[in-house]
Amino acid sequence: MTISKNILIQYSDMKEEIKDLHRRIEQLERELYKMEEEGTVKDTVTGGLGGTQHFVVEGLPAPALRRKALQIKARKEKAAKMEGELLELVCQVEDYINSITSSELRIIFRLYYIDELTWPKVALTMNRMFPKRIYTEESCRKKHSRFLEKVEKCPTPSGK
Repeated sequence: MTISKNILIQYSDMKEEIKDLHRRIEQLERELYKMEEEGTVKDTVTGGLGGTQHFVVEGLPAPALRRKALQIKARKEKAAKMEGELLELVCQVEDYINSITSSELRIIFRLYYIDELTWPKVALTMNRMFPKRIYTEESCRKKHSRFLEKVEKCPTPSGK
């Protein structure tokens, strides 16, 4: 059953990786925009009359602009592919969570993995849902950890 825990870990990791990729895309887009806003690049060169004349050369840094645009395109394609994989993982994570027999644990897992709440917010939400019970950050985290430890110790039906 450690496959289930691995799916949860992979799901969380992939969400963070996609966030990081989008942050990097935004950074490249800002750099590209800045390069376009600055417009032309100027440089002074020496030449003519035995190197005594100075000329100002002006132009767009086309290779650099093209390189940034290609990087952005490649990263957007990678992000789209990863988001497709993430959708598949979401289904696997939801199936796994729905297979948990305890309603309380299903809610805790959904709040933590699907809704991406921190442990203090999971506890707060659980307290709102079940006002006659007392949930703390630590108790929610322990219930989560104990369940995963218990699942790891149980052999799968196939005997693996």
